[in-house]
Amino acid sequence: MDLLTTIPAFLVALGLLIVVHEFGHFGMARWCGVKVLRFSVGFGKPIARWIAGADRTEWVIAAVPFGGYVRMLDERESESEPIDPNDLPRAFNRQPVIRRAAIVAAGPAANLLLAILIYFVVNLVGTTDLRAVIAQPEAGTLAAEAGFAEGDLVLNMDDRAVRSWEDLRWDLLQSAGGGARPRFLVRTPDGAERQLQLDLSGVDMDRIDSRWFAQVGLQPGGAETVVRAVTPGDPAARAGMRAGDRIVSIDGARVTSPGDVSRRVGAAPGQPLQFGIERDGGALTIALTPLEVAGAEGKPIGRVGISVGSEFRDTILVRDGPVAALRHAVGKTWQTSAFSLRMLGKMVVGRASWHNLSGPVTIADVAGRSARIGLFAYLSFLALVSISLGVLNLLPVPVLDGGHLLYYAIEVLKGSPPSPASVELGQRVGIGLLVVLTALALYNDVTRLLFQ
Repeated sequence: MDLLTTIPAFLVALGLLIVVHEFGHFGMARWCGVKVLRFSVGFGKPIARWIAGADRTEWVIAAVPFGGYVRMLDERESESEPIDPNDLPRAFNRQPVIRRAAIVAAGPAANLLLAILIYFVVNLVGTTDLRAVIAQPEAGTLAAEAGFAEGDLVLNMDDRAVRSWEDLRWDLLQSAGGGARPRFLVRTPDGAERQLQLDLSGVDMDRIDSRWFAQVGLQPGGAETVVRAVTPGDPAARAGMRAGDRIVSIDGARVTSPGDVSRRVGAAPGQPLQFGIERDGGALTIALTPLEVAGAEGKPIGRVGISVGSEFRDTILVRDGPVAALRHAVGKTWQTSAFSLRMLGKMVVGRASWHNLSGPVTIADVAGRSARIGLFAYLSFLALVSISLGVLNLLPVPVLDGGHLLYYAIEVLKGSPPSPASVELGQRVGIGLLVVLTALALYNDVTRLLFQ
């Protein structure tokens, strides 16, 4: 984890999303005529403070950045501070229930609107993505059993157009864990089109990550295996291999991924290998013999002293016009929100693992990695977390915005607010749930950090 990138990227994301959320509450409160006393980013001791506006609102940046709040004029919270009678009509507690609900719902709504705005800009400007070309599925995977083959270009899934690899990944995730059997229209390298069906009903839902896609067997094709670094003094360096070399074959067998190199080198300790290499547009052969080193359980494996990665050349610019960009932005935000709720529901009933729950450490790590990739990747990360924040706050859990909306719904149905005792009990239960979820998320974070 590169802390020089990760920490600033995480703090910027956190600060922006908190400010947007609280500005939703603030803006709706002002629009409804409610007096705002304090706007705080963070909790605890203020590290910056100023007064502004006709209502003399106190603006605060506090020491603990995990959250924020908008404090409004409220008779229930002003026992020690007499309220000017002229301000009483502007107290939050004196507003009709529909206004109170609108003020509470405006925070999560602001996060969802931010996601729509980000996706709209990204769709309008356009992003470079991989074409939805499939690599040869490994034997025994679901994709291999369905009949996918190397070079297949996915045209649509369940009659939805697939423009890029990201589209395909997202559509697959939408089908995860639902016993789905999505249908695909693919075009082979020779131009023929065929229909395939993929059975996802038995896919493990323990973790939805890169290993999930490997289990399904659909991986991007058209990859070239490139030498990233060469260790001085090891066989590859002594044989003349260089960073930037493209490995196309080993002992005449085609290399399609970095995993091919690891497997073939690891299986040949002390045995001479012939590497087919492309360098500066030309082809050459490099002969070397892997060192014999101890592997798992003391079993010897081969090592040549290189790190390898994938490079993709088969890319496409995905860009929309203004109307399509907005339509796709709204659709992506809606689909992501629904997917988040479905996954949470599956975790609650045991159909998906709680390992999928992530905490601040994982979020910070993804923030740093997306920032290192580029601006659009970071913006997409912001949109995703903003949606998660909005959806989480709308859950009917006391202490969250959704919990307050639940109280207002009860007030509408019974004609009076819930009793103070029931509200206090709800607050305690809500805090307990959040503590448990936070602890579980942190446990998952630490487990990923230490064991992956």
